[in-house]
Amino acid sequence: MEENDKNYYEVLEVAANSTPEEVHKGYIRAKNAYSQDSLALYSLLSADECENILDLIEEAYSIVSDPNKRKAYDNARGFNIGVDQKFRHHTGSIAPVATIDSHAINQDVSTTNKKSMTKIVAKKRFSLDYDVNDSFEKEIEAASSFDGPFLKRIREYKQVDIQRMADMTKVSKTYLRYIEDEELENMPALVYVRGFVFQYAKCLKLNPDLVATSYLHQIKIKQAAASE
Repeated sequence: MEENDKNYYEVLEVAANSTPEEVHKGYIRAKNAYSQDSLALYSLLSADECENILDLIEEAYSIVSDPNKRKAYDNARGFNIGVDQKFRHHTGSIAPVATIDSHAINQDVSTTNKKSMTKIVAKKRFSLDYDVNDSFEKEIEAASSFDGPFLKRIREYKQVDIQRMADMTKVSKTYLRYIEDEELENMPALVYVRGFVFQYAKCLKLNPDLVATSYLHQIKIKQAAASE
């Protein structure tokens, strides 16, 4: 979706014809997703960025949760038909629309914090969707040592193919394969390897410091052994 197509319903991750109850549930989900104790945001956003997005969520909810403001907003954005039907189903009638400057609302939408919207898209882009294996999750949680094959197992388990990992980390597929296969002779300088592994771990929602430090320690040992 293009930047100028973004809307308050997307902020709350609900459909434009959502009922008030669905809007409220979306609002709660969005707030929880961007709370500071959210593991999903561990590696993506700073505290200030989370605060900006929470402000945007509150702004979106203040419009969409108010029948009059929502009506004016929907009219301005062309969302009114589906919402009218939902409101009639749940309330029996549409509340009278107060006199609201729809142009002003349109202006508010067009000047919404685009950086925050970009972060919302980023969260979706970096989300992981996979079937949880409790046994492997415990193995990952207990691990203090991360080598290339283990990282590859985790990546495949979390359903991230090598192309998507390259897109997420901005690291070439070639270097990602070198890291996973521990091809010492083809790796760049260790300072770059650490940065690549750090980003790799962040995208898999692992502890990036622990993973990068552990990986580099093992690589140094193997490089020393290979040079003997």
